[in-house]
Amino acid sequence: MTTIDDTTVAAPERRIDLNDKAPDFYQAMFALDRAAASGLDPVVRELVRVRVSQLNGCAFCTDKHSAEGRKAGLSEQQLYALTVWAETPFFTARQRAALALAEAVTLLGGHGTHGVPDEVYDEAARVFGEDELPRLIAMCVTMNAWTRIGVTCRMSPATRP
Repeated sequence: MTTIDDTTVAAPERRIDLNDKAPDFYQAMFALDRAAASGLDPVVRELVRVRVSQLNGCAFCTDKHSAEGRKAGLSEQQLYALTVWAETPFFTARQRAALALAEAVTLLGGHGTHGVPDEVYDEAARVFGEDELPRLIAMCVTMNAWTRIGVTCRMSPATRP
């Protein structure tokens, strides 16, 4: 239960705990996440995690990675403006390229496009280079998997330790 302005709002009931019911899969997801994050700038990593979480409507992941983003160095202003990042001056060229790629990977086929547009991919490749780009792509893919777990299982920030 969460209390906001003296009104109690119940978190949705969790459907299933995959960590409990499929621990081998859950541990594999953690290993995948660690591999994706290896060598990726922590600020970029958390920007991608939060933005993908927002796009996929995962409250658990949005809450978790907003807190992690603060620890990694994201400002409150950046976190508040993340949903409108393209309209603000609060993000570097690298951050903007990462966010554009994260959105394109998350919204495959959305907005009348099919796949990741060449200009988005090319800018990310230019800015991140051949060593870091694969990690950025891996983080986009892994975070999309995590958010789909969170949404499907109805994970809630209220259950986050």
